[in-house]
Amino acid sequence: MIARLKTWFDGRSKREQWMILAMLALLGVTIVWGIIRPIDEALSSARRRNADAAIRLAQTRAQVDAVKALRRARPEPPGGMLDATVRESASAAGFSLDSVAVEGARLRVHLNSARGGALLAWLGGLEEQGVIVDQLSVTDAGNRNVAADITFRKTAP
Repeated sequence: MIARLKTWFDGRSKREQWMILAMLALLGVTIVWGIIRPIDEALSSARRRNADAAIRLAQTRAQVDAVKALRRARPEPPGGMLDATVRESASAAGFSLDSVAVEGARLRVHLNSARGGALLAWLGGLEEQGVIVDQLSVTDAGNRNVAADITFRKTAP
C-alpha cells in the first residue's frame, strides 16, 4: 500500500507534490488545533470540576457530621411547664417579664427594657436548658436598652 502511494506521489509534478504536502500539513494542524486541543481542555476542565465537587462533598459531609453531633449533644427539653421554666430563668437573670402568653406549645414573652448583652446571655442560658428561641424581635428602647418580643418553644425530645 505504501509503495502504491509512493508511486502515485512520484507521478505528480513538483507543484502538485508541494500542494499535497501543504494540504497534509494543514490537515495535521486542523486535527491538532480543532480536535485534540479542545478535547484536552475539556478533560482538564472536567478534572477541575470533579476536584471542586469532591471538596464540596467533603465539606458538606463535615457539616452533616457537625449537625449530627449537635443533635446528639442537645439538651433534653425541660420537664416542667415552659412558662414556669422561662419565668424562673428570667427572675434569676434579673428580668421582669412585662407580658407572658401561652400559645399552644409556644410561649410569647415581651420585655419593655433590658440590656442587650444580658438579654442574649439569658437566651443562651435558656437554650442550654432545652428552651429554644423560635422568634425574636428586638428594638431600641433608648438609654442603651432594648425591647424584645420573644417566642419560645421546647426542644424536640
